[in-house]
Amino acid sequence: MCQNGERNGGPSGTSTNVPEGPPLSNPTPDGRPAPVNPKPTRRDALDNRERILTVAREAIAASSGAPSGASNGVSLTAIAKEAGVGIGTLYRHFPTREALILELYRHDIQHLIDRAPALLADHPPLVALRLWFDEVAHYGRLKYGVAEVIHAATDGGADDEYFAPFVAAIAVLLKAGAVDGSLKSGLDPEDVLLQLSVLWRLDPARDGEARAGRILDLIVDGLRTTP
Repeated sequence: MCQNGERNGGPSGTSTNVPEGPPLSNPTPDGRPAPVNPKPTRRDALDNRERILTVAREAIAASSGAPSGASNGVSLTAIAKEAGVGIGTLYRHFPTREALILELYRHDIQHLIDRAPALLADHPPLVALRLWFDEVAHYGRLKYGVAEVIHAATDGGADDEYFAPFVAAIAVLLKAGAVDGSLKSGLDPEDVLLQLSVLWRLDPARDGEARAGRILDLIVDGLRTTP
């Protein structure tokens, strides 16, 4: 096959001009011309996935805070457009709306689990605990809009693979506080999780953020050695 701009011999042996096509990019190391539009790499796919998740998280959070509180109104087409990808790309990563929501759930829960030891590395246990609670409350505002999907997918929490690691993250914070004397000893992390679960039921559109702060104050006061 001829390169762009080459002359090709016709049936009579004379040369005819070949119409010019789009310019080719610089040749590859083995001398072959590189494609103008290379296939997406694994890095491209990962970047697309992260952009979709970021935009979806913002869209669901905004929808949860709306008066209706209905994340069902979040458009996957709008998410794809805002993320700068085609709707086909979004569906390749997340075939259904539920798949997208569950991936957000896994991503954010794992982030919270990882944050517990990270906060302890930078702050005293009592401060780390409260900062972590604040992050849990922020996550709760997202979960409020999609709780039914998560509840159904995890059989009401019975099949939730993140339950034990999440309880373990709470235990790490409680143990550190007990060691330095800022928190009571013998606290049950599952009891604390039950207290935190009220955050999933606070409507962000009805003073949810301020109410969450007040509830967390009450929880912390009950955990610390000196109110």
